Amino acid sequence: MSPPLPRTTLVRQFDTFRLIPSRFAPREDSVLTGIAEDDAHLADLFQLDNATNERLRGERGLLPGIGVDELVFGVPNFRMINAAYTYAHPQGSRFNGPERGAWYCSFEAETALAEVAFHKSVEYQEIGRFDDSVTYEVLLADFTHEFHDLRRDKRFASCLEGQSYVASQRLAARLMDKGSVGVLYPSVRRAQGINLACFRPAIVGNVRRGDAYRLTWAGDPAPKIKLERRAAKPRARRHRT
Repeated sequence: MSPPLPRTTLVRQFDTFRLIPSRFAPREDSVLTGIAEDDAHLADLFQLDNATNERLRGERGLLPGIGVDELVFGVPNFRMINAAYTYAHPQGSRFNGPERGAWYCSFEAETALAEVAFHKSVEYQEIGRFDDSVTYEVLLADFTHEFHDLRRDKRFASCLEGQSYVASQRLAARLMDKGSVGVLYPSVRRAQGINLACFRPAIVGNVRRGDAYRLTWAGDPAPKIKLERRAAKPRARRHRT
C-alpha cells in the first residue's frame, strides 16, 4: 500500500512574498559593469560569468534536475523565476533536493522576513560572528492552483521539523512524481505564518518587485529589521485560502 499523500486545497493568493538579496535583484545594468576596465574586459567578465551561471545552463537544457521545457520565457521577471529552480542549495531545502530548486514564498511579509532571518543567523552562527547588514528585496507573485496542503495534518509533522529536511524532501519527491505543483505548509519559523513551495515555474504568476528591507546583525542572532524602500505601486487586493 502506498504511503498517504496530503489533501489538496485550491489556493487563490495574490501578493505572496519572496525575499532575495538586493545584489540578485533585476537591474538595468550588470554589477560587472562597475568592475570592468573597458568594454573588452566587460565582455570577458560576461563570458566567465555565463560559463558558471546555473540559470543560463538550465535555459540551455544543461541541468539534470529540470528541463528547458519547464522553464519560462518572455514574461516579466522570467529570469528571476528560472533562477529559483536552477540554483538549488547543495543540500537541498525543505521541499527540494540539491538538483532542482523551488519557488518559496510566504503569505505575509513578516513570515518571509522570519524565514530569511533564521537561515542567515544559522550561517553567522557557523562562523561565530553576528556582524552584517544586508538588504533584501521582495518579489511579489500570485497563485491560483491546487496545492497539497500540510496545514493541520499531523500525518506529516515530520516534514515540519526545525533542523531536518529528510522527511520533507522525501515527500516532495513523491509529490513531484505524482505531478504536484507544490506544497502549502505552516511556517516553522513564525507562529501562524503560511508558506508555499511551488514546484513548477509556469505556476508562478505576475512576478514583480515589492518593498526592500535591511536586516542588520550587531552581535545578536536576531537582526534588526528596517523598511529600506517601499514599492512604488503596492497592490491592495488580497485573497486567502
